[in-house]
Amino acid sequence: MSKNQKIAVAAWLLTAVYYFYQYSLRSAPGVMIPQLSEAFGLSALGVASIVGMFYYGYSPFSLVAGASMDRFGPKIMVPIGAFLVGIGALLFGSGSEAMANIGRFLQGAGGVFALVGAVYIASRYFSPTKAATLIGATQMFGMAGGSAGQFVVGPIISDGLAWNTFWTIMGFVGIAIGVLLFLLLPKEEKKAEEGNFVKNTLSAFKTVFKNPQSIYCGIIAGLLFIPTTIFDMIWGVRFLQDSFELEYGTAVMRSASVPVGWIIGCPLLGWISDKIGRRKPVIIGGGLVLLGCLALILFGPRDFFPPYLLGLVAGIGSGAAMLPYTVIKEANPAQYSGTATGVINFLNFTFSALLGPMFGWLLIKVSEGADFTLSDYQTTFQPLLYGVAIAVALSFFILKETGPAVRKV
Repeated sequence: MSKNQKIAVAAWLLTAVYYFYQYSLRSAPGVMIPQLSEAFGLSALGVASIVGMFYYGYSPFSLVAGASMDRFGPKIMVPIGAFLVGIGALLFGSGSEAMANIGRFLQGAGGVFALVGAVYIASRYFSPTKAATLIGATQMFGMAGGSAGQFVVGPIISDGLAWNTFWTIMGFVGIAIGVLLFLLLPKEEKKAEEGNFVKNTLSAFKTVFKNPQSIYCGIIAGLLFIPTTIFDMIWGVRFLQDSFELEYGTAVMRSASVPVGWIIGCPLLGWISDKIGRRKPVIIGGGLVLLGCLALILFGPRDFFPPYLLGLVAGIGSGAAMLPYTVIKEANPAQYSGTATGVINFLNFTFSALLGPMFGWLLIKVSEGADFTLSDYQTTFQPLLYGVAIAVALSFFILKETGPAVRKV
């Protein structure tokens, strides 16, 4: 391995570790809903609204992160993102509802630079034949963080660590990560600027957004992500407690099996896609696995399957949601790699930002203000099945194949 290759690997790895950190903060509120409800004096729905502010920052700043990555590179932009996440964690732990909303927004706005930066580095410095594998491995780090936000944080909180102490500690960790990223990420050669920066940026957005395949990638990724970002990470623990009368600790562990599945599925499905040189069959296969598992989780017989199995397999299948990130990069000009990643992230997480509160509102309406039951959850989250089915259909009939096997023809 040459010196430049080693530098590229180190840069990608550092950014992936930052992605692990921000994803752990993304999922952590799901295991402390009772504590947050008491601290802020809000219902579970009110807390879910604050938690969902993450996506209101994450979604629009995906566009900012993509364009700025193409212009300034990861050396500058990724550390800024880490600083924002750290500050956001400190504000969230302040105990003020208003500051918690702002802090959660900043966590999303800064957190997006981790994924966009890691994908940018993978796309710019590594062979296209390894693109899906590396992007899948990037998401593996993220979901490892998501799992830690449940597996690790849940027991810590239940053992007595104050929720605000946790967020204060993680805030300073984020600032420290930002410093390390700034010191250790390599500088890129200064790019020669042609024309006006704003004009060039708008031109890049126009190119990516006008490409129908970009829109299809965003819709497919969003529909495959929602079962994880909304159902599992926000409502998963409550669903298991209310529907199956599981103890808190057990519910946390079972809910965390989904991101553990992602840890396996993202790099595995990316590797399979690179190996066969095609994207569509893997997206379709993963979507069908997710659809079957989700149907069984909501409507299947209780205790028919071993504990953790359905969550684990659902996570593996939904790892296919990362493959559209490779497709959009391959379907657009190479110089717009960062912009394309930002666009799909924007489209993807706009679903979560818009639909998260809607599912919370629907659950309250269906339950008529009473304690949530299994039937309430089934009625509320049944549309997730239709969404995954639509993603599979779009992948099969409309999405164009962009894998290496096709490009070589």
